[in-house]
Amino acid sequence: MLKTIVIVTISVLNLANVERAWQEYLDYTTIERGQISAELSEVWNAQAMNGRDYLVMQPQSGADVYIRFVENPANKGYVPLNSQGWNATELLVTDPDGIAERLDGSPFTVVGPPADLWPAPDAPRAMQALGPGNELLYLTRNNDFATRSPVDRVFIMVVGGASLDTLSDFYAQRMGLSLGEPLQLGVPFMAETQGLPADTLYPLRVAILSPEFLLELDEYPETVGKREVSTGYLPPGTAMVTFTTADLDQLDVDWRAPPVAVDEMPYQGRRVGVTVGPAGEWLEIIETGAAD
Repeated sequence: MLKTIVIVTISVLNLANVERAWQEYLDYTTIERGQISAELSEVWNAQAMNGRDYLVMQPQSGADVYIRFVENPANKGYVPLNSQGWNATELLVTDPDGIAERLDGSPFTVVGPPADLWPAPDAPRAMQALGPGNELLYLTRNNDFATRSPVDRVFIMVVGGASLDTLSDFYAQRMGLSLGEPLQLGVPFMAETQGLPADTLYPLRVAILSPEFLLELDEYPETVGKREVSTGYLPPGTAMVTFTTADLDQLDVDWRAPPVAVDEMPYQGRRVGVTVGPAGEWLEIIETGAAD
């Protein structure tokens, strides 16, 4: 039932630092800025976000998949990968090795150097970096996806939870996604962050929205708990992912507030609601209409 990813919302402490870095090193462009409206904070049931500054950025390719950064004082003290929920934003790139060189000495910190995901001539090649807002990025060359600029759009979002089975059931049964086979993968920088041996293997599987968008479902060890969310605020870090669906009423979920039509970008007068997944991850869902 989920169809596409429209926007990824990331909580940060300082918009200016993030905007400069994404413009200079990732070639993203700011297409909108403003303050979170009372209407939108009500939809989120996050009233403390009313009036907070935000900006929306778009990749150089012009793809209609956006990053929304929102100033959020509740982000203070947040450490990526040490809590369940949305933990990484994966962007298509043409040359991970060249990006790694470009980020050297920048506000971005490379935490995982470029490497092939498996031994094969056409294997995806990826690197990982932390941005100036503590946002965790996977930067991946994947020949199965069209990449139209050196750093292009979001194509995978990574969510980590306590149980791969629970995540799989939610996204298959509640969100209508098809699932790949379970597998195990080593992520050394994540294991180090979580205080585990570098050779730790993480159970995971892929959930398929469409030929253009995937979710990666990761099972975290029991030592990684739920993310703390201050009352009235968005979650810290990667706060929320916005999806489309044909009909909100077909979703068997609990909404944080009743869905309503919102005029501002990217909703454009369509109904939108927010629900919470099994790992505490917020899903903002826009209704496109049954005809779509």
